[in-house]
Amino acid sequence: MRRDSANDPQSLTPERRVAVESGVHSFLQTVAHDVTEQGPTAWQKHFADDPAFFMANDGRLVFPNSQAAAQGAQAFARTIQHIELHWGDDLRIDALTPSLAVVATSWSEVQIDTQGHQVNETGFFTGLAEYRGGRWQFRDAHWSSIPPAKVS
Repeated sequence: MRRDSANDPQSLTPERRVAVESGVHSFLQTVAHDVTEQGPTAWQKHFADDPAFFMANDGRLVFPNSQAAAQGAQAFARTIQHIELHWGDDLRIDALTPSLAVVATSWSEVQIDTQGHQVNETGFFTGLAEYRGGRWQFRDAHWSSIPPAKVS
């Protein structure tokens, strides 16, 4: 059955599309700020606290739900002294509905572990942002990292 988009409550007007994209852009800025200021545990408030949440990394499912992600963030926080997250200038936001948007961007991160060792990583991130409970959160996420260059 074909839907009449003019009568579809989920359709996006141009104004609403801009509002969703702006809201998600602000959300991403907040995520980077919070992770940099508060460390890995800041992710917990930005991941949907919902059984549907999942996160993959480099093609593998690392957190099948929000509870596993919260435990992973806590464990990672015990190994990190400092972390800085930066999103790339190539940010793409695709507003799907008034409450869902796909996000895609490059990222870079500096991590300093509790022993003082620094790791610099870069890669690409994709995720589904969902507006629920008056705020944006990631409903799912996938990180891919660029492998370090091999020394010959």
